[in-house]
Amino acid sequence: MSPDLDPTQPQSWLRRARSNLARARLLAGAPDVVYEDLCFDAQQAAEKALKAVLVHRGTAFPKTHALAELLTLVARAGVELPAEVREATLLTPYAVEARYPGLWEEVTPSDHQEALRVAQRVVAWAEVIIRTKRE
Repeated sequence: MSPDLDPTQPQSWLRRARSNLARARLLAGAPDVVYEDLCFDAQQAAEKALKAVLVHRGTAFPKTHALAELLTLVARAGVELPAEVREATLLTPYAVEARYPGLWEEVTPSDHQEALRVAQRVVAWAEVIIRTKRE
């Protein structure tokens, strides 16, 4: 199995986190792309970055989109969580509710920028924890 696809390698999770982050950033303003979907990508970037840290620490995690639960596991694994990383909990509603019509209020460009800011900080933090180089 390619190291980029191996779920037992934190770099595989970070690669996917960076991909989601790039989509959240680069597709803003594209025709037919809604901010709700971009915020979902921001949430996914943070989620995968947290899971990368858990893999790096050898900590099992459930299949969940609940970022508070993942943050708790990261803290229990002995990793310090800066305030800007703990803000990731703000992204959890974008995992499900915001993806479907009628379950969430319309997401604004300002909401998107905030989600992107939070996700970027979580991914950057995870990269430092894991000590990876950007490719």
